[in-house]
Amino acid sequence: MRKISSVIATAFVVATPVSGHHSDAGLDMDSVAFIEGTISEFSWRNPHVYFTVETTDESGEPTEWTVQMASTVTVARMGWTPDSLVIGDRVLVGAHPAQDGRPYGLFESIEKVGGVALPTSFDSESGEVRFEFTGTAAGTSTIEGRWIADTAQLESYAGGLDGYTRSQLTLTETGRAAQAAFAETSAENPQLRCLGRPTPGMIFYTNLYPLEIEFNEDEKTIAIRSQFFDEERTVYMDGRGHPTGERYYEGHSIGHWEGDVLIVDTANFTDHPSPYQNGIPSGAQKHVVERYQLHEDGTRMAVEFTLEDPEYIIGSLSHARDLIYSPQMDMSPFNCDLESTSRFLAP
Repeated sequence: MRKISSVIATAFVVATPVSGHHSDAGLDMDSVAFIEGTISEFSWRNPHVYFTVETTDESGEPTEWTVQMASTVTVARMGWTPDSLVIGDRVLVGAHPAQDGRPYGLFESIEKVGGVALPTSFDSESGEVRFEFTGTAAGTSTIEGRWIADTAQLESYAGGLDGYTRSQLTLTETGRAAQAAFAETSAENPQLRCLGRPTPGMIFYTNLYPLEIEFNEDEKTIAIRSQFFDEERTVYMDGRGHPTGERYYEGHSIGHWEGDVLIVDTANFTDHPSPYQNGIPSGAQKHVVERYQLHEDGTRMAVEFTLEDPEYIIGSLSHARDLIYSPQMDMSPFNCDLESTSRFLAP
């Protein structure tokens, strides 16, 4: 197999294409390696789709590149299917390479030899995967249902959740020390055990994955779900307070109505070494207050939250966005695969 090109281009990459799972730790996000070769594997699993390319290195020796993509949900919304690549396809791939020199990269572009380009949905400013969701013509009279972010209104941040929280959070000395000590490639990374990102992660990820709200009048609860990592939490609407001593991965959520606004108060979080995808931790003092309010026309919902965690964060973080009523959105299980979620680790 002859490799036409494996040069490193440094001219135009300005931000991180969102992987939906790992941060860009260990990857050279300021360059793109171009590799031509033959597809030897195409793995359609969550949280990452992977493919491998057989090629030769600069000395002419056979080598195999592993390329990481986003989840099957995100890749499918780009226009891909499990049959988009087959073993034996000749391709030219652009990927952000691993900094340690191993043949591993984060997907940037791909073209089948012969000029057939497979689709991508990267925003030109942020480098993130971004879709235009249009919802439905019909509205609703309740916040119950499925919702997706109006991405046209979202400000672009390089690196998605990672970049946003890095730019917005001011850390305490304890927070800075914990972030510096965190190693994404160590066993302390919860994502290696297919654990998602706790509240308010569900709201952050509505740019890619739908949020579902379901009322249970008999039990006086509200369920809030995200397709991302199959996250689900229960909001207790019966007037109870937070328990003493008990802590939960998603926190303990209690809610009440202020007119037509649902207020959700979440506390009692377990310790988490990297809930924002960048090693900034959260702890027992973390407190999140969310507000959900339907727009008058019933086609959109305003969502906002305020996050505090004085052990690790100075002040607070507030964020607001509109979600589009989208009952047609797929909420099929994410089904995180334990082998796939740790594949980015160096052997």
